[in-house]
Amino acid sequence: MKFKNKVALAAMLGVSLLATACSTGSKTPTSSSTIPTKVTKKTTITFWYSLTGTSKATLENLTKEFEKKNPNIKVQLQSQGGNLGDLQSKLVSSLQSPKNLPTITQAYPGWLYSAAQNKMLVNLTPYVNNKEIGWGSYSNSKIKSALWDGAKINGTQYGVPFNKSVEVLFYNKTILDKYGVKVPKTMAELKKASQEIYEKSEHKVKGVGFDSLNNYYMLVMKEKGIDFTKKLNFASSESKAVINYYADGVKDGYFMMAGTEKYMSTPFSSEKVAMFVGSTANEAYVKSGLTQGNEYGIAARPSSINVQQGTDIYMFSKATKLQRTAAFKYLKFLTSTASQATWANKTGYMPVNTDVLDSASYKASKNSKVPAILEATTKKLYYLPITKNSESAYDQINANMQTILANAGKKKSWNSDITTGQSKLIAAWKQ
Repeated sequence: MKFKNKVALAAMLGVSLLATACSTGSKTPTSSSTIPTKVTKKTTITFWYSLTGTSKATLENLTKEFEKKNPNIKVQLQSQGGNLGDLQSKLVSSLQSPKNLPTITQAYPGWLYSAAQNKMLVNLTPYVNNKEIGWGSYSNSKIKSALWDGAKINGTQYGVPFNKSVEVLFYNKTILDKYGVKVPKTMAELKKASQEIYEKSEHKVKGVGFDSLNNYYMLVMKEKGIDFTKKLNFASSESKAVINYYADGVKDGYFMMAGTEKYMSTPFSSEKVAMFVGSTANEAYVKSGLTQGNEYGIAARPSSINVQQGTDIYMFSKATKLQRTAAFKYLKFLTSTASQATWANKTGYMPVNTDVLDSASYKASKNSKVPAILEATTKKLYYLPITKNSESAYDQINANMQTILANAGKKKSWNSDITTGQSKLIAAWKQ
Protein backbone atom coordinates (compact mmCIF):
# COMPACT_ATOMS: atom_id res chain seq x y z
CA MET A 1 0.00 0.00 0.00
CA LYS A 2 2.24 2.79 -1.29
CA PHE A 3 -0.05 5.76 -1.59
CA LYS A 4 -3.73 6.42 -1.24
CA ASN A 5 -5.95 5.43 -4.11
CA LYS A 6 -8.22 8.38 -4.79
CA VAL A 7 -10.72 6.84 -7.16
CA ALA A 8 -14.26 8.01 -6.63
CA LEU A 9 -13.15 10.92 -4.45
CA ALA A 10 -15.10 13.43 -6.50
CA ALA A 11 -18.17 11.25 -6.19
CA MET A 12 -17.79 11.09 -2.45
CA LEU A 13 -17.41 14.82 -2.02
CA GLY A 14 -20.55 15.31 -4.03
CA VAL A 15 -22.69 12.86 -2.06
CA SER A 16 -25.93 14.42 -0.94
CA LEU A 17 -27.02 13.08 2.43
CA LEU A 18 -30.57 13.16 3.74
CA ALA A 19 -31.24 14.93 7.00
CA THR A 20 -32.75 11.75 8.41
CA ALA A 21 -29.52 9.90 7.67
CA CYS A 22 -27.51 12.42 9.63
CA SER A 23 -29.50 11.77 12.79
CA THR A 24 -28.80 8.01 12.82
CA GLY A 25 -27.49 6.60 16.09
CA SER A 26 -27.29 8.02 19.59
CA LYS A 27 -26.04 11.48 20.34
CA THR A 28 -22.28 11.88 20.71
CA PRO A 29 -21.31 12.52 24.35
CA THR A 30 -20.10 16.05 24.90
CA SER A 31 -18.27 15.12 28.10
CA SER A 32 -16.03 12.20 29.03
CA SER A 33 -18.13 11.74 32.20
CA THR A 34 -21.23 10.66 30.22
CA ILE A 35 -19.48 7.77 28.45
CA PRO A 36 -20.14 4.19 29.56
CA THR A 37 -16.77 2.91 30.78
CA LYS A 38 -17.60 -0.80 30.89
CA VAL A 39 -19.13 -3.17 28.36
CA THR A 40 -21.38 -5.20 30.65
CA LYS A 41 -23.21 -7.25 28.02
CA LYS A 42 -22.36 -8.96 24.74
CA THR A 43 -21.60 -6.25 22.17
CA THR A 44 -20.59 -6.67 18.53
CA ILE A 45 -18.73 -4.06 16.51
CA THR A 46 -17.84 -4.17 12.81
CA PHE A 47 -14.58 -2.96 11.29
CA TRP A 48 -14.12 -2.29 7.56
CA TYR A 49 -10.55 -2.45 6.38
CA SER A 50 -8.36 -3.02 3.32
CA LEU A 51 -5.22 -5.02 4.10
CA THR A 52 -3.55 -8.05 2.58
CA GLY A 53 -0.89 -10.62 3.42
CA THR A 54 1.03 -10.16 6.65
CA SER A 55 -0.82 -6.95 7.54
CA LYS A 56 -4.19 -8.70 7.34
CA ALA A 57 -2.96 -11.70 9.33
CA THR A 58 -1.44 -9.45 12.00
CA LEU A 59 -4.69 -7.50 12.41
CA GLU A 60 -6.62 -10.77 12.75
CA ASN A 61 -4.24 -12.07 15.42
CA LEU A 62 -4.33 -8.82 17.40
CA THR A 63 -8.12 -8.83 17.23
CA LYS A 64 -8.28 -12.36 18.64
CA GLU A 65 -6.01 -11.24 21.47
CA PHE A 66 -8.30 -8.28 22.19
CA GLU A 67 -11.43 -10.46 22.23
CA LYS A 68 -9.76 -12.86 24.64
CA LYS A 69 -9.08 -9.99 27.03
CA ASN A 70 -12.57 -8.52 26.50
CA PRO A 71 -14.99 -11.50 26.36
CA ASN A 72 -18.08 -9.28 26.07
CA ILE A 73 -16.81 -7.66 22.86
CA LYS A 74 -16.93 -9.31 19.45
CA VAL A 75 -15.06 -7.59 16.61
CA GLN A 76 -16.27 -8.54 13.15
CA LEU A 77 -13.44 -7.83 10.72
CA GLN A 78 -14.90 -7.18 7.29
CA SER A 79 -12.34 -6.92 4.50
CA GLN A 80 -13.35 -4.69 1.60
CA GLY A 81 -10.63 -6.04 -0.66
CA GLY A 82 -6.90 -5.53 -0.89
CA ASN A 83 -7.16 -2.24 -2.75
CA LEU A 84 -7.91 0.93 -0.80
CA GLY A 85 -9.96 2.12 -3.75
CA ASP A 86 -12.40 -0.74 -3.10
CA LEU A 87 -12.81 0.36 0.50
CA GLN A 88 -13.29 3.97 -0.53
CA SER A 89 -15.93 3.04 -3.10
CA LYS A 90 -17.82 0.96 -0.51
CA LEU A 91 -17.78 3.88 1.91
CA VAL A 92 -18.97 6.28 -0.79
CA SER A 93 -22.01 4.16 -1.60
CA SER A 94 -22.79 3.35 2.03
CA LEU A 95 -22.76 7.00 3.11
CA GLN A 96 -26.05 7.30 1.23
CA SER A 97 -27.53 4.52 3.38
CA PRO A 98 -25.96 4.99 6.83
CA LYS A 99 -27.63 1.90 8.28
CA ASN A 100 -25.23 -0.14 6.14
CA LEU A 101 -22.13 1.52 7.59
CA PRO A 102 -19.82 -0.33 10.00
CA THR A 103 -19.03 0.74 13.55
CA ILE A 104 -15.49 1.76 12.59
CA THR A 105 -13.52 1.95 9.36
CA GLN A 106 -10.00 2.36 8.10
CA ALA A 107 -9.92 5.51 5.95
CA TYR A 108 -8.10 8.63 4.88
CA PRO A 109 -9.69 11.71 6.46
CA GLY A 110 -10.45 13.29 3.09
CA TRP A 111 -12.75 10.41 2.23
CA LEU A 112 -15.02 11.32 5.13
CA TYR A 113 -15.20 15.10 4.85
CA SER A 114 -18.88 15.02 3.87
CA ALA A 115 -19.62 12.50 6.62
CA ALA A 116 -18.07 14.82 9.19
CA GLN A 117 -20.02 17.80 7.87
CA ASN A 118 -23.23 15.79 8.17
CA LYS A 119 -22.49 14.69 11.78
CA MET A 120 -22.09 11.04 10.80
CA LEU A 121 -18.80 10.63 12.69
CA VAL A 122 -18.08 10.47 16.41
CA ASN A 123 -15.92 13.20 17.94
CA LEU A 124 -13.36 11.12 19.85
CA THR A 125 -12.06 13.82 22.20
CA PRO A 126 -14.43 12.88 25.08
CA TYR A 127 -13.21 9.29 24.78
CA VAL A 128 -9.53 10.28 24.69
CA ASN A 129 -10.02 12.46 27.77
CA ASN A 130 -11.89 9.77 29.72
CA LYS A 131 -9.47 8.40 32.33
CA GLU A 132 -10.99 4.90 32.39
CA ILE A 133 -11.33 3.93 28.74
CA GLY A 134 -9.10 6.64 27.31
CA TRP A 135 -5.85 8.22 28.44
CA GLY A 136 -7.12 11.21 30.38
CA SER A 137 -5.55 13.54 27.80
CA TYR A 138 -3.93 13.47 24.37
CA SER A 139 -0.49 14.00 25.92
CA ASN A 140 -0.84 10.75 27.87
CA SER A 141 -1.64 8.67 24.79
CA LYS A 142 1.99 8.18 23.67
CA ILE A 143 0.86 9.07 20.14
CA LYS A 144 2.61 12.01 18.45
CA SER A 145 0.47 15.14 18.34
CA ALA A 146 1.14 15.49 14.60
CA LEU A 147 -0.38 12.05 14.02
CA TRP A 148 -3.46 13.02 16.02
CA ASP A 149 -3.68 16.24 14.00
CA GLY A 150 -3.48 14.30 10.76
CA ALA A 151 -6.61 12.38 11.77
CA LYS A 152 -8.67 15.56 12.21
CA ILE A 153 -11.31 16.84 9.83
CA ASN A 154 -11.91 20.59 9.95
CA GLY A 155 -10.12 20.66 13.27
CA THR A 156 -12.20 17.99 15.03
CA GLN A 157 -10.65 14.72 16.23
CA TYR A 158 -12.63 12.07 14.39
CA GLY A 159 -9.83 9.55 13.81
CA VAL A 160 -7.22 7.51 15.67
CA PRO A 161 -3.87 7.05 13.83
CA PHE A 162 -3.44 3.51 12.52
CA ASN A 163 -1.19 2.29 9.68
CA LYS A 164 1.12 5.23 9.15
CA SER A 165 4.26 5.87 7.17
CA VAL A 166 6.60 8.74 6.37
CA GLU A 167 8.92 9.52 3.50
CA VAL A 168 12.59 8.53 3.54
CA LEU A 169 15.53 8.65 1.15
CA PHE A 170 16.31 5.34 -0.56
CA TYR A 171 19.79 5.25 -2.07
CA ASN A 172 21.89 2.79 -4.03
CA LYS A 173 24.90 2.49 -1.75
CA THR A 174 26.90 0.71 -4.44
CA ILE A 175 26.50 3.62 -6.87
CA LEU A 176 27.17 6.32 -4.28
CA ASP A 177 30.31 4.53 -3.08
CA LYS A 178 31.52 4.05 -6.67
CA TYR A 179 31.46 7.80 -7.35
CA GLY A 180 32.50 8.92 -3.87
CA VAL A 181 29.19 10.65 -3.15
CA LYS A 182 28.03 11.10 0.44
CA VAL A 183 24.42 10.46 1.45
CA PRO A 184 22.75 13.91 1.29
CA LYS A 185 21.17 15.37 4.41
CA THR A 186 19.68 18.57 2.95
CA MET A 187 17.94 19.56 -0.27
CA ALA A 188 21.03 21.51 -1.33
CA GLU A 189 23.20 18.44 -0.79
CA LEU A 190 20.64 16.31 -2.66
CA LYS A 191 20.98 18.52 -5.73
CA LYS A 192 24.77 18.49 -5.56
CA ALA A 193 24.94 14.71 -5.09
CA SER A 194 22.55 14.17 -8.01
CA GLN A 195 24.63 16.38 -10.30
CA GLU A 196 27.82 14.52 -9.36
CA ILE A 197 26.32 11.10 -10.03
CA TYR A 198 24.86 12.20 -13.36
CA GLU A 199 28.11 13.79 -14.53
CA LYS A 200 30.43 10.98 -13.37
CA SER A 201 28.37 7.95 -14.39
CA GLU A 202 29.07 6.35 -17.76
CA HIS A 203 25.39 5.76 -18.54
CA LYS A 204 24.25 9.12 -17.14
CA VAL A 205 22.46 7.70 -14.09
CA LYS A 206 19.99 10.25 -12.79
CA GLY A 207 20.50 11.36 -9.22
CA VAL A 208 17.10 11.39 -7.59
CA GLY A 209 13.34 11.45 -8.05
CA PHE A 210 10.36 12.01 -5.76
CA ASP A 211 7.49 9.53 -5.69
CA SER A 212 4.89 12.05 -4.58
CA LEU A 213 5.11 15.38 -6.38
CA ASN A 214 2.48 17.06 -4.20
CA ASN A 215 4.27 15.90 -1.04
CA TYR A 216 7.49 17.33 -2.47
CA TYR A 217 5.83 20.67 -3.17
CA MET A 218 3.88 20.90 0.09
CA LEU A 219 6.87 20.12 2.34
CA VAL A 220 9.32 22.50 0.68
CA MET A 221 6.70 25.25 0.79
CA LYS A 222 6.11 24.47 4.48
CA GLU A 223 9.84 24.82 5.10
CA LYS A 224 9.50 28.31 3.64
CA GLY A 225 6.77 28.98 6.22
CA ILE A 226 3.84 28.59 3.79
CA ASP A 227 0.99 26.25 4.78
CA PHE A 228 -1.17 24.36 2.32
CA THR A 229 -4.33 26.47 2.33
CA LYS A 230 -6.47 28.20 -0.28
CA LYS A 231 -4.28 31.29 0.23
CA LEU A 232 -1.29 29.50 -1.32
CA ASN A 233 -0.24 31.13 -4.60
CA PHE A 234 1.23 28.63 -7.05
CA ALA A 235 2.66 31.49 -9.14
CA SER A 236 4.38 33.33 -6.26
CA SER A 237 8.15 33.80 -6.19
CA GLU A 238 8.46 31.32 -3.30
CA SER A 239 6.44 28.75 -5.22
CA LYS A 240 8.44 29.25 -8.42
CA ALA A 241 11.65 28.59 -6.50
CA VAL A 242 10.25 25.25 -5.29
CA ILE A 243 9.05 24.33 -8.78
CA ASN A 244 12.28 25.38 -10.46
CA TYR A 245 14.45 23.34 -8.08
CA TYR A 246 12.88 20.17 -9.48
CA ALA A 247 12.18 21.35 -13.03
CA ASP A 248 15.72 22.64 -13.57
CA GLY A 249 17.04 19.26 -12.49
CA VAL A 250 14.76 17.42 -14.92
CA LYS A 251 15.73 19.80 -17.74
CA ASP A 252 19.45 19.32 -17.09
CA GLY A 253 19.10 15.55 -16.69
CA TYR A 254 20.14 14.90 -13.08
CA PHE A 255 16.60 14.67 -11.62
CA MET A 256 13.87 12.23 -12.64
CA MET A 257 10.11 11.98 -12.41
CA ALA A 258 8.45 8.57 -12.36
CA GLY A 259 6.23 9.22 -15.38
CA THR A 260 4.82 6.06 -16.96
CA GLU A 261 6.70 3.88 -14.46
CA LYS A 262 4.46 5.37 -11.73
CA TYR A 263 6.76 4.69 -8.78
CA MET A 264 10.45 5.53 -8.46
CA SER A 265 11.24 2.07 -7.06
CA THR A 266 10.99 0.72 -10.63
CA PRO A 267 13.80 2.81 -12.23
CA PHE A 268 15.71 2.60 -8.93
CA SER A 269 15.74 -1.20 -9.14
CA SER A 270 17.14 -1.10 -12.67
CA GLU A 271 19.85 1.46 -11.76
CA LYS A 272 18.38 4.26 -13.87
CA VAL A 273 18.27 6.51 -10.79
CA ALA A 274 20.57 6.38 -7.76
CA MET A 275 18.19 7.73 -5.11
CA PHE A 276 14.52 8.41 -4.56
CA VAL A 277 12.31 9.91 -1.90
CA GLY A 278 9.25 7.83 -1.13
CA SER A 279 7.17 6.10 1.52
CA THR A 280 8.80 3.65 3.92
CA ALA A 281 6.39 1.10 2.42
CA ASN A 282 8.66 1.00 -0.65
CA GLU A 283 11.30 -1.03 1.16
CA ALA A 284 9.65 -4.35 0.30
CA TYR A 285 9.71 -3.45 -3.40
CA VAL A 286 13.33 -2.31 -3.22
CA LYS A 287 14.37 -5.51 -1.45
CA SER A 288 12.80 -7.74 -4.05
CA GLY A 289 13.60 -5.68 -7.15
CA LEU A 290 17.13 -4.28 -6.83
CA THR A 291 19.59 -5.67 -9.38
CA GLN A 292 21.91 -8.29 -7.94
CA GLY A 293 25.23 -6.89 -6.82
CA ASN A 294 23.75 -3.63 -5.61
CA GLU A 295 23.19 -2.70 -1.98
CA TYR A 296 20.50 -0.25 -0.89
CA GLY A 297 20.46 2.10 2.05
CA ILE A 298 17.77 4.19 3.73
CA ALA A 299 18.36 7.63 5.23
CA ALA A 300 16.24 10.35 6.78
CA ARG A 301 14.35 12.50 4.30
CA PRO A 302 16.72 15.38 3.37
CA SER A 303 14.53 18.04 4.95
CA SER A 304 13.71 19.47 8.36
CA ILE A 305 10.02 18.50 7.98
CA ASN A 306 8.53 15.18 6.96
CA VAL A 307 5.06 14.17 5.84
CA GLN A 308 2.89 11.74 7.79
CA GLN A 309 0.70 9.61 5.59
CA GLY A 310 -1.42 6.49 5.75
CA THR A 311 -4.88 5.76 7.09
CA ASP A 312 -6.61 6.24 10.43
CA ILE A 313 -9.63 4.58 12.02
CA TYR A 314 -12.94 6.48 12.25
CA MET A 315 -16.12 5.73 14.19
CA PHE A 316 -19.64 6.30 12.82
CA SER A 317 -22.33 7.95 14.91
CA LYS A 318 -24.86 5.22 14.03
CA ALA A 319 -23.19 3.10 16.75
CA THR A 320 -24.91 2.69 20.11
CA LYS A 321 -23.25 3.97 23.28
CA LEU A 322 -21.99 0.49 24.20
CA GLN A 323 -20.68 -0.07 20.67
CA ARG A 324 -18.79 3.22 20.84
CA THR A 325 -17.21 2.26 24.14
CA ALA A 326 -16.34 -1.21 22.84
CA ALA A 327 -14.88 0.26 19.65
CA PHE A 328 -12.78 2.80 21.49
CA LYS A 329 -11.41 0.11 23.81
CA TYR A 330 -10.39 -1.76 20.67
CA LEU A 331 -8.74 1.34 19.17
CA LYS A 332 -6.84 1.95 22.39
CA PHE A 333 -5.69 -1.68 22.34
CA LEU A 334 -4.46 -1.41 18.74
CA THR A 335 -2.36 1.66 19.60
CA SER A 336 -0.93 0.23 22.84
CA THR A 337 2.80 -0.33 23.21
CA ALA A 338 2.53 -4.13 22.97
CA SER A 339 0.19 -4.08 19.94
CA GLN A 340 2.22 -1.47 18.10
CA ALA A 341 5.45 -3.38 18.67
CA THR A 342 3.84 -6.40 17.03
CA TRP A 343 2.22 -4.34 14.27
CA ALA A 344 5.41 -2.46 13.34
CA ASN A 345 7.68 -5.50 13.38
CA LYS A 346 5.29 -7.70 11.41
CA THR A 347 4.00 -5.21 8.83
CA GLY A 348 6.75 -2.62 8.37
CA TYR A 349 4.40 0.26 9.14
CA MET A 350 5.64 3.04 11.39
CA PRO A 351 4.61 2.52 15.03
CA VAL A 352 2.29 5.32 16.16
CA ASN A 353 3.24 4.63 19.79
CA THR A 354 6.35 6.62 20.75
CA ASP A 355 7.48 4.03 23.31
CA VAL A 356 7.93 1.61 20.42
CA LEU A 357 9.30 4.20 17.99
CA ASP A 358 12.02 5.26 20.42
CA SER A 359 12.89 1.80 21.77
CA ALA A 360 16.32 0.30 21.25
CA SER A 361 14.83 -3.09 20.34
CA TYR A 362 12.76 -1.58 17.50
CA LYS A 363 15.67 0.43 16.13
CA ALA A 364 17.83 -2.69 16.10
CA SER A 365 15.44 -4.57 13.81
CA LYS A 366 17.24 -6.99 11.48
CA ASN A 367 14.34 -7.26 9.05
CA SER A 368 14.27 -3.63 7.95
CA LYS A 369 16.55 -0.63 7.59
CA VAL A 370 13.70 1.79 8.34
CA PRO A 371 13.48 1.60 12.17
CA ALA A 372 17.03 2.84 12.70
CA ILE A 373 16.31 6.20 11.06
CA LEU A 374 12.62 6.75 11.88
CA GLU A 375 13.14 8.67 15.12
CA ALA A 376 15.40 11.16 13.36
CA THR A 377 13.03 11.73 10.45
CA THR A 378 9.79 12.03 12.44
CA LYS A 379 10.73 14.80 14.84
CA LYS A 380 8.76 17.39 12.89
CA LEU A 381 5.80 16.03 10.94
CA TYR A 382 3.36 17.86 8.69
CA TYR A 383 0.10 16.68 7.18
CA LEU A 384 -2.46 17.81 4.63
CA PRO A 385 -5.04 19.84 6.61
CA ILE A 386 -8.45 18.41 5.70
CA THR A 387 -10.81 21.26 4.91
CA LYS A 388 -13.35 21.78 2.15
CA ASN A 389 -11.81 20.78 -1.22
CA SER A 390 -8.29 20.51 0.23
CA GLU A 391 -7.82 17.05 -1.29
CA SER A 392 -8.95 18.25 -4.71
CA ALA A 393 -6.48 21.12 -4.46
CA TYR A 394 -3.75 18.72 -3.38
CA ASP A 395 -4.46 16.50 -6.39
CA GLN A 396 -4.25 19.57 -8.61
CA ILE A 397 -0.77 20.37 -7.28
CA ASN A 398 0.28 16.90 -8.36
CA ALA A 399 -1.22 17.44 -11.83
CA ASN A 400 0.46 20.85 -12.11
CA MET A 401 3.86 19.42 -11.20
CA GLN A 402 3.46 16.52 -13.63
CA THR A 403 2.70 18.93 -16.48
CA ILE A 404 5.63 21.17 -15.65
CA LEU A 405 8.17 18.36 -15.23
CA ALA A 406 6.99 16.58 -18.38
CA ASN A 407 7.56 19.80 -20.32
CA ALA A 408 10.77 20.79 -18.55
CA GLY A 409 12.97 18.89 -20.98
CA LYS A 410 11.26 20.42 -23.99
CA LYS A 411 10.94 24.09 -23.02
CA LYS A 412 13.29 26.89 -22.08
CA SER A 413 10.60 28.25 -19.77
CA TRP A 414 7.57 26.80 -18.01
CA ASN A 415 6.21 30.08 -16.65
CA SER A 416 3.04 29.72 -18.72
CA ASP A 417 2.46 26.29 -17.14
CA ILE A 418 2.85 27.84 -13.70
CA THR A 419 0.31 30.58 -14.52
CA THR A 420 -2.15 28.01 -15.84
CA GLY A 421 -1.49 25.86 -12.78
CA GLN A 422 -2.45 28.71 -10.46
CA SER A 423 -5.77 29.14 -12.27
CA LYS A 424 -6.46 25.41 -12.02
CA LEU A 425 -5.57 25.41 -8.33
CA ILE A 426 -8.01 28.24 -7.62
CA ALA A 427 -10.71 26.30 -9.47
CA ALA A 428 -9.95 23.14 -7.47
CA TRP A 429 -10.47 25.00 -4.18
CA LYS A 430 -13.85 26.26 -5.43
CA GLN A 431 -15.29 22.93 -6.61
